[in-house]
Amino acid sequence: MTIAVGDRLPDVEVRVPSADGPKRVRTAELLGGGRAVLFGVPGAFTPTCSDYHLPGFVLRSEDLRAKGVRTIACMAVNDVFVMGAWGRAREVGDDVVLIADGSAELTRALGLELDLSGGGLGLRCQRFAMILDDGAVTDLAVEAGTGLDVSTAEAVLAKL
Repeated sequence: MTIAVGDRLPDVEVRVPSADGPKRVRTAELLGGGRAVLFGVPGAFTPTCSDYHLPGFVLRSEDLRAKGVRTIACMAVNDVFVMGAWGRAREVGDDVVLIADGSAELTRALGLELDLSGGGLGLRCQRFAMILDDGAVTDLAVEAGTGLDVSTAEAVLAKL
């Protein structure tokens, strides 16, 4: 069952890249206090994710923070080393926290799995964006197809 507006974000352990190497963190700790935006992508280094989705949130990070967003996070079903390399390659810096959901535990808990086995990518996360207030989902936008429309940084900004 897919997470819905009014639900609390599942509290699972994920990994984030850091200057000291991979760091384990609970989603409640990372995204549970204040207003947060969590967006998911099918994969690091994939064309739409790398060229449009992630860069849009990096570019609009100051605008999102001006609207009261404390944390902006991007999750993908990739390991923490891939997420770290992607962050460096896309010059994310501290603008967006990259969440490695390597075993798809968070993706499954959200009910946002996407089977891309036919394309050789295996189980991935659907493309989405959600707004959280103190760990509760106040808005959820899941892309209906392969495009990028309802989960862009601009779409999130329009809802804040």
